Amino acid sequence: MKTSPENRVRSYTVIGVALAMFLGALDQTIVSTALPRIVDQLSGLDRYTWVSTIYLLISTILVPIYGKLSDLVNRKTLQLWSVLVFLLGSFLCGLAGEFGPLPILGDGMDQLIVFRGIQAIGGAGIFALAFIIVADLYPPRERGKISGIFGAVFGLSSVIGPLVGGFLTDHASSWIPGVEGWRWIFYVNLPLGIIALAFIIARMPRFEPRDNSHKLNVVSALLMVLSFIPIILALQLDKSQYPWTSPTILGLLGGGLVILGLWVGHTLRSKHPILDLRLFKNKVFLTSNLASFFFGAGFISVIIFLPLYMVNVQGVSATRAGVSVIPLSLGMVLTAGLSGFFVTKLGRYKGMMIAGAAIAVAGAALMSLILGVNTPYWLVVLLMIVVGMGFGPSQSLYSLAVQNSVPPQEIGQATSASQFTRQIGSTVGAAIMGTVFTTALAAALAANMPALGSPSGTAMPAGQSRLNAKGLGEIRAEIEGGFDRSYREIETLFSLRGEAAGQALDKALADPRLPAELKARLAEGTPAMQVDKAFQALGAELEKAVMAGDLRAIQAVLDKPELARALGPDERGKILGLSYAPGPAKAQALKGIRAGLGTAAATVADKANAASLAGIREGLAKAKAEVADKVVGGMRASFAQAIHRLWLVSIVIMLGMLSFTLLVPNLPLKTKNDSIPPAARRSSLGK
Repeated sequence: MKTSPENRVRSYTVIGVALAMFLGALDQTIVSTALPRIVDQLSGLDRYTWVSTIYLLISTILVPIYGKLSDLVNRKTLQLWSVLVFLLGSFLCGLAGEFGPLPILGDGMDQLIVFRGIQAIGGAGIFALAFIIVADLYPPRERGKISGIFGAVFGLSSVIGPLVGGFLTDHASSWIPGVEGWRWIFYVNLPLGIIALAFIIARMPRFEPRDNSHKLNVVSALLMVLSFIPIILALQLDKSQYPWTSPTILGLLGGGLVILGLWVGHTLRSKHPILDLRLFKNKVFLTSNLASFFFGAGFISVIIFLPLYMVNVQGVSATRAGVSVIPLSLGMVLTAGLSGFFVTKLGRYKGMMIAGAAIAVAGAALMSLILGVNTPYWLVVLLMIVVGMGFGPSQSLYSLAVQNSVPPQEIGQATSASQFTRQIGSTVGAAIMGTVFTTALAAALAANMPALGSPSGTAMPAGQSRLNAKGLGEIRAEIEGGFDRSYREIETLFSLRGEAAGQALDKALADPRLPAELKARLAEGTPAMQVDKAFQALGAELEKAVMAGDLRAIQAVLDKPELARALGPDERGKILGLSYAPGPAKAQALKGIRAGLGTAAATVADKANAASLAGIREGLAKAKAEVADKVVGGMRASFAQAIHRLWLVSIVIMLGMLSFTLLVPNLPLKTKNDSIPPAARRSSLGK
């Protein structure tokens, strides 16, 4: 059976748009995997979060603007622009810091942040236009299966992204000498983007707007940007540095809300605003967007905090944590595809939306009941699949319901509004859940990790623990390494003698990292120092007795345990005989006695050091195991308790998604697509 020209146009266009969407979604997961290496090489730890924040900020704000533009100009041009700008941003990101600091742009890290912003300008258009173009190509009844494919693309990118990102970062540096591996995570976008462009240029219709009688409302767009940028920025800033009550956050939120009020007023008075708020009178639009808001909040909570649970409770490495959420992505891919198929088959969307939301609620409830310190890994994987299956249908069906309920000339802004609402939900959800987590973790750490006697001298600071991205095995190795370093430092100290030993001891006793118990043992000096001091005193006492010719006093000194063990019978006899020698002979003989006592002191000191070090080594080995167990156990318990609190909050969020999903009117999906202008349809088929 031959495929009609129109179906071929549809298929090639979908391939091009899906490739572009895959490109944008893949980039986000790849970058997050490689970011620690990038920040290290560009020396930008202080601006770590801005690489992601700038992308989220710009892409979120521009989504509704692209949606409105798609109703005013032909969508093929917009899609080509979006992909080209995204590829330009990708290429520039790969060059960040390659030529050192640049005028205006600054150092490599600042360059990367600016270029990520350029990427975001293109990425916003790619995502905003994907579902709009599908609406142009297919009637709502057939749109479900394509939307399911796009939902699966998101899931697939989250599976492949961490693997590709890790591989390129670790191994791609060998491809071209002098080009760091992390730069390839941006360069890899270029061939994929060129393929996507080829499909779009060759096959995609222009999709001319139905109504081009008006232009973009620049004032509305400007007010929208000026209102949401400070609000989103306030939600995104690290609350450990900028608390909710800080002047910065309050100022951003207050200023944003004031401008938001101006934007709402202008929108209600404007005939052609960026986002027509009158759309909220449409019950499908209103309830679907509210449900989509809660979906965004719930989804981001799982994506952010599930890897944190894997690292700090299950004990996997950061790299494995990224890979370990693959089951969640597979669950999403599965139900996204199935829901699209059944929606197309049945002609109704609400049943699948409710099923997905209900599974998400059940998944959150199961996580709160089951996930803990001793949860087996296989059970965690099973729960991930369940939660992913809950999110799968929601990836695209809320947008489908909105598209089905609005007239063709409003599909662009209505679809982008749905995506915008979801991203705002993600931003709000991440901010709220981050605050809940920080508060819960601080309380849990205070309960589970009191100050521990360790080479560091203190318990792990809560802030460092909260931001920990290392596996528990690495944490244990660091703790044990600290004890080993302390022993080596003590061993070095014990080997010193004289003035150098005294200076090193003063430094050690002033070091807050040295455990109090060891300081107490060293308060009188090292064993060698104590032996030297004792032998010096004995030497002075012996010299005095010899010079006085007091045989009884000499015998008393020689009978002291230190000299009794250090001197043999012959040496003792010679010293006793000095009591009858003349003064000059005594003075000459005492020089040899002092040298002999020094040799004896060194021998005794070595034995004392060895015995003391053996005891210290044994004590540190025992303490090392105890402290490592306490720290790792305390961390696991603290993170498990804090994340358990998050799962409880996520149940409420998922219930919000389910509640509004239940209120979405179940309109039959239209079987006729009247969104493509006849001229555009004819021109596409004529190619």
